[in-house]
Amino acid sequence: MNKEYLGTLLAILTAVVSGISIPLNKIFVVDLDPLIFTAVRGLIIGLVFLVLTIVQKNRLKKPMKQVSWKYLLAIAVIGGSLAFAMFFSGLQLTTSGRGAFLHKTLPLFATLFAFIFLKEKIPKKQLYALLAMFAGLVIMTVSQIEPGLLWSNPQVGDFLIIGATILWALENTIARKAMIEGEHNFIVAFSRMFIGGLILFGIVGVFGRFDALIALTSSQWANILVSSGILFCYVFFWYWSIKLINVSKASMLLLLAPVISLIAGMSWLGEPLPMLQLAGSALILIGACFVVGIKSRLSTGV
Repeated sequence: MNKEYLGTLLAILTAVVSGISIPLNKIFVVDLDPLIFTAVRGLIIGLVFLVLTIVQKNRLKKPMKQVSWKYLLAIAVIGGSLAFAMFFSGLQLTTSGRGAFLHKTLPLFATLFAFIFLKEKIPKKQLYALLAMFAGLVIMTVSQIEPGLLWSNPQVGDFLIIGATILWALENTIARKAMIEGEHNFIVAFSRMFIGGLILFGIVGVFGRFDALIALTSSQWANILVSSGILFCYVFFWYWSIKLINVSKASMLLLLAPVISLIAGMSWLGEPLPMLQLAGSALILIGACFVVGIKSRLSTGV
């Protein structure tokens, strides 16, 4: 299969997983400390990627190319631990609607970092599509929050979430760089989830919250496993995608997630379909149609 086509398809699948995770989380609610929840999921998913790496290495019957450990450590610290800690801390200090909107600004930062650090070529058509999709996101959001209040009345939680989003965009850029240099996407995913999870457990230990981990019930463990399965699919599709196509293109396709959430919520939970969300969805879909046809290139012409 064509690398561009496969990478684009994987980015869309990532958006689908992200989109359906929102209504699913309403069903599988985990009453658990977010930091512990994230750390446990990270270790579980990291171990799965470690097994996949070993299987892949045995199948290839030759050593996988490895890049500098500094890339992998940076991915773990920036994206796998610090960003998660900031994001969940921010959610406790602001509303979920504001947090969700701020998190969806990731393509803006990812495009900027990819252009500066990876020398990705950003055609005008891609910029116009990004503006259209982001405008669609704003239109979809105004029925829940007033985006203007984010700038006129910012909260500490808002700054933490936007900081986490910037860190995730930076981590995606580093991950793409590592894979361009030959690192396997399974290794990158393992570093992000497992090493990041270990760092989060260190933070849990510093704050003396291991008692909450020991007190987990069987139903909570079941919910953690369900959530881990969803996140595994997201990480699996996402890192495979940015191994094949530009980060700027892949991150833009993540803006399809709110549209998927809208459709899933309407189908599974009987939620209404306001006109503003319908209009916003149309803009996002139009922009995505343009993005799909853009070929991933570097500014050097590669």
